[in-house]
Amino acid sequence: MTVLLAGLCTIDLVQRVERLPAPGEKVQSLEVDTAAGGPATNAAVTVAALGRRARLLTVLGAHPLAGLARADLEAHGVTVHDLAPDFPHPPAVSAVAVRERDGERTVVSHNAGKAPPGPPDWPEPAEPVRAVLLDGHHPELALRVARWARAAGAPVVLDAGSWKPVLAELLPLVDIAACSAQFRAPEGALRAVPAVLTTAGPDPVRWRAGGAEGEVPVPRVAEVADTLGAGDVWHGALAARVGELALPELIAFANEVAAERVRHRGPRSWVSPIRARWE
Repeated sequence: MTVLLAGLCTIDLVQRVERLPAPGEKVQSLEVDTAAGGPATNAAVTVAALGRRARLLTVLGAHPLAGLARADLEAHGVTVHDLAPDFPHPPAVSAVAVRERDGERTVVSHNAGKAPPGPPDWPEPAEPVRAVLLDGHHPELALRVARWARAAGAPVVLDAGSWKPVLAELLPLVDIAACSAQFRAPEGALRAVPAVLTTAGPDPVRWRAGGAEGEVPVPRVAEVADTLGAGDVWHGALAARVGELALPELIAFANEVAAERVRHRGPRSWVSPIRARWE
């Protein structure tokens, strides 16, 4: 069955460095990689690596840089539906620096700032949909897909990395809100969401659902090679098996997949190990 993902697609330019530069300083990189990035996009690659059909709804456009993202996603088994194929501007580009000794990273991105404000109607899937994942970028698209999912009975997972104005309208349509520890919502905004999860890097993931609450430990990784996109991988693993596992077991599964990601350096080196272990 299909997992439908809607949201941001960027071009990630990743420089691996001995140390992160200070303001005004230039440093030489050890490696350079390019790949498609963005929360929904990395989650889609994860879904495909876990053996599910991943369909990504996003905006890429006609700029030559968009071809890099399409090629990367097609090579990793993601079906891309570009909702604005004639959009002339380049896709968002993220400048990423990853520190060699511990995989820590910095990211500078413009997100979907120049994307068209209202993508056209999206192609509703003909096949059954296991779950939907939204990252809140492209707000009108997120709302359309969430409303469709509610009517279709497909659970909606929200990657709530940061507060966005659309979330006031979107949260009542969400079944699982997966929030970062830095996420800040207005008072009561999450009250209507059946399940709320909070991630905090290597610390346990906290959850509350149906009057119960708890936390699930994160596996210890002896040598962290690269943290870029680890949260996106976690969300993709969550969406891939939502509905199959009880909530604590689902979180534990996502924790294991994300832990595998951070053991591997580079934006796509983790895909094959995850596929070999869980597909």
